[in-house]
Amino acid sequence: MSLPSHVKLVEVSPRDGLQNEHELVSTDLKVELINRLSETGLPVIEAGSFVSSKWIPQLADSAEVFKKIKKHENVRYPMLVPNSKGLEAAMEAGVKDIAVFTTPSEQFSKKNTNCSVAESLDRIEKVIKEAKEQGMRVRGYVSCVLGCPYEGEIAVEKVKKVSEKLISLGCEEISLGDTIGVGTPEKTRELIRVVSQKIPIEKLAVHFHDTYGQALANIYAALLEGVSVVDASVAGLGGCPYAVGASGNVATEDVLYMLNGMGIETGVDMEKLIRAGRFISETLGHGGRSKVNFALG
Repeated sequence: MSLPSHVKLVEVSPRDGLQNEHELVSTDLKVELINRLSETGLPVIEAGSFVSSKWIPQLADSAEVFKKIKKHENVRYPMLVPNSKGLEAAMEAGVKDIAVFTTPSEQFSKKNTNCSVAESLDRIEKVIKEAKEQGMRVRGYVSCVLGCPYEGEIAVEKVKKVSEKLISLGCEEISLGDTIGVGTPEKTRELIRVVSQKIPIEKLAVHFHDTYGQALANIYAALLEGVSVVDASVAGLGGCPYAVGASGNVATEDVLYMLNGMGIETGVDMEKLIRAGRFISETLGHGGRSKVNFALG
């Protein structure tokens, strides 16, 4: 397949990026980050999560963050929800877009949500039904698609089965997540080929962590298979609290640099994006992982 002419970038730093920070990040800082990202032209910014504060205390203020951010008309601000209780909190906050999550790995599911894969899908079914009744958009995340910290390699047929189930339940888009960053380009292409047998390619997104420096190569491989939605995190913020050793997400700046170099449109302003990345990196007291940010001084 030919490369897409346009790619939708989904910014995940306010949720997936900040959830792994050891020191609590203030509500005002989160709001400022999202407001700066909203000025860049990014079409989707994941603003937070309504998971239990017991498990992810960093995101306990997501309702307040959502209410305080300056919402742009052409930007969507989805929130991750794990169950009906989380959905109720999202509705109370006025959220219009949500994301649900599961995995083909039984052990990762047990560690992450304290239930089996089948049980997680049952929970998700209830959440999606309630969300649809409220006119919400629903995105589905599938974790550990190219490897699990507990089970090792994951069969692509399992990924396809779970992804197909999420679509059947009403998800408009499926984000395939290499949660621990072990994927390589040919395995990525195989994954996309298999999953797209059942799901239209335009409904698939990719979400890569850069543990072994393969994220950009894997994204390019996915683009070659026709994927046109890419998750990324400004300054490479992030990691997975349930996957020891998993490094940050691929940096949005680096992805944008690659896409710009291939003549693929995104509508995102590189200069404004770099400024947002520098702002959050300097405020948090670390340099970030964006190679573009570093190279451009």
